[in-house]
Amino acid sequence: MATLQLIDHLLFHFINHNLSNPLLDRLMPFVTNNVPLLFVPVLLFLLIKDRRLFVITLLVATVSLSLTDSLSNILKHLFQRPRPFVDLKDAIVLVGKGRSYSMPSSHASNSFSVALVLCYFISKLRDSKLKGLFSIYALTVALVVALSRVYVGVHYPSDVIAGALLGLVTGGFVLYGYSLFSGLFREKKSYALTLIFLFALSLLRILYIQYGPLDLSPDEAHYWDWSRNPALSYYSKGPGIAYIIRASTGVFGNTVSGVRLPAVMFMFLSSLIIYRLSFLISERFDGFESERSRHAVSFLNVVLFNITPLFATFGVINTIDSPLIFFWTLSLLLFWHLVAEWPLKKRSNWWWILLGLMVGIGILVKYSMVFFTGSALLYLLFNREKRGLLLKPGPWMGFLVSVIATTPILLWNARHNWVTLLHTAGQAHLRDGLTLKPARFFEFLGSQLGVIGPVLFVLMLLALYWSFKQKREEGFLFWFFFPTFLFFLLKSLQGKVQANWALPCYISGTVAAGLYIYSHWKSWKNRGRLTIISGIAISLFITLVAHYPALIGLPPKMDPSARLRGWKPLGREVSSIVREFKRPYFIFSDRYQITAELAFYVNGKPRTYCVNLGRRMNQYDLWPGFYDLKGYDAVFVQWGKSPLPPLIARSFDECKRRLLTVKEGRYVLRDYSIFICKDFHGMKRELPDRF
Repeated sequence: MATLQLIDHLLFHFINHNLSNPLLDRLMPFVTNNVPLLFVPVLLFLLIKDRRLFVITLLVATVSLSLTDSLSNILKHLFQRPRPFVDLKDAIVLVGKGRSYSMPSSHASNSFSVALVLCYFISKLRDSKLKGLFSIYALTVALVVALSRVYVGVHYPSDVIAGALLGLVTGGFVLYGYSLFSGLFREKKSYALTLIFLFALSLLRILYIQYGPLDLSPDEAHYWDWSRNPALSYYSKGPGIAYIIRASTGVFGNTVSGVRLPAVMFMFLSSLIIYRLSFLISERFDGFESERSRHAVSFLNVVLFNITPLFATFGVINTIDSPLIFFWTLSLLLFWHLVAEWPLKKRSNWWWILLGLMVGIGILVKYSMVFFTGSALLYLLFNREKRGLLLKPGPWMGFLVSVIATTPILLWNARHNWVTLLHTAGQAHLRDGLTLKPARFFEFLGSQLGVIGPVLFVLMLLALYWSFKQKREEGFLFWFFFPTFLFFLLKSLQGKVQANWALPCYISGTVAAGLYIYSHWKSWKNRGRLTIISGIAISLFITLVAHYPALIGLPPKMDPSARLRGWKPLGREVSSIVREFKRPYFIFSDRYQITAELAFYVNGKPRTYCVNLGRRMNQYDLWPGFYDLKGYDAVFVQWGKSPLPPLIARSFDECKRRLLTVKEGRYVLRDYSIFICKDFHGMKRELPDRF
């Protein structure tokens, strides 16, 4: 390894120093700063020769470029290799010094990716003697761009070699996908459109995660902190999300992309399952006798699924709902596979075991997965044709497997005084008794109109009633909607129900809505069609605003996404403070949200702590604390402009407040009170008495 590094440094010195001359000192910065311009002659050549091929080339090259750029940025954060000018004091730097890492070179990867795509489509031209010349030109541009990155002093030779290989592999993958889709498009147009739509959408989501305006949400940061402390379970949730994030960050690094990429994957896979489920179920309804219509409605449902604000959010935000959507949709497909043809076609018990495993893993992710078991039971009980399955061993074997899969939660709770049950009881307001709060009821209904879209929400209800009356699919979609929705609707009469708690039921609601729209479209008059189109447009608009709230300039108090912004500035501020400390220190807050965000965004990703000042219990109370770190300095962070709590003041020699105000345009996003505290005296640990 040391030998390779030495060779790398010697080659860098040769290119950066020995090849240096006035001509290249002007040429290489121009090349490195004007890469798109250098490929214009090739694009103009394609445009002149074949306009259709030019458009296809431009689209494929854009996809290849976007994918390559995303992958190179992910790999940069994974390898975290410093730039040459950081390590080598004699490096000659002729362009701006970027803050990103060095391995691999994005310029090299992007150039080779685009060059490969251009060469491929140039070869498709007929009767052109200049094909070879322009192909050589495209590859030469990629080579010169790669060389320029070393010459101007911002990359090592190994960085550009790795980038070139990445670009060639990614470009080859995209071209293979293009050839695959071309054939598929001729045979199964709707399925090909679905795959193109999902790949394009996934790519946009990856780019949004990397360059969008949202920091990690407090819950994402909290679950990431869990992933650094593997356990059988955790205070408020099962271990599923922690292990998903741990696996992802193990590959992609402790970055925002590393935390969130599973959300993109889960949404992509869930969409494919929605397609398959819609295709199978649609056969039971009138008007879907042909495969073409069944493929078409499946594509429609995938689009509806991805533009619905509630689901679209979890295509980029990786909380427990992202994997829940996947395991619910997969379990739904498996259950349909098992019951649709019964008793004419009986499935192996291994399918029931697989279903039980998926449900069990879903419960490890989020406890609301238990509603799937309840819905499945009600479906079997209320259908005479399927009721006999309850006398067969398969369903009970699956149920047993799901219970066994959740034993980590039980074992962990048995060792921690069943705190999850106490927390769940607190969340369910069981201590409040049978109180009625009508305002909460209407608040819940209003939130559902917001996260689904008002027209689409009403349409789902109509569609589910219509599907239930059809009888031909035995109310399958209805029973996987109604029990979950009714539970949370009634629960809202007693206490607050979060907008996303009823999320699983809308999966079957989306399938029903697509079937209803497709089967009635021809019979509806212009007013009915306009209503549906406007409803879908409203849902899409809500989704766009949720991703880019600046589109309408919502004030932070009215903007739900505001809680996902303003954390990076806090991390930078605290990082600058602790750099000045001469003694050991720790960082803490009185809120788990701030504690988790500080752990992620402060340089070095330190262990942070959450002090109990009268709040509810959280996961930080079950981990080792800071209470015995006598003599340490500390940074204590609170929301707002609150004074220092007396308990904190008594525990240090002195604490000085620094106010941080994070603004977005003319709005104040958030105020933080940052207290710089000296010489910790120690503190008695007090566990919260509220759950």
